[in-house]
Amino acid sequence: MPPRKAGVSRWSDPSLLVLASLAQESRHGYGMIQDIEQMADVHLGPGTLYGALARLEAQGLIEALPGEGRRRPYRITGAGALALESQLRTVSAVVEVGLSRLRASGAPA
Repeated sequence: MPPRKAGVSRWSDPSLLVLASLAQESRHGYGMIQDIEQMADVHLGPGTLYGALARLEAQGLIEALPGEGRRRPYRITGAGALALESQLRTVSAVVEVGLSRLRASGAPA
């Protein structure tokens, strides 16, 4: 991960980050927070994380698994995997267009 640059904020959608984290394996909340920090250099606070989990579960994109003590793992559903793939393809297209436009303008990319 490149170091954060002063004055540059990151655009990150908590739901997208949660789905990307769960794409590899089921995880509990703290495991997702750690994985997302490593993957995207973004820290999701518990309120943000659990709000995203509640929305994703209500939409059928993730599901809670039986608890492991105090920890409650979640996994992505088939619908969640399809939604993640679609969103990542859109993000990828935006990245390609944005980088192409930067190169065309002569701005450093």
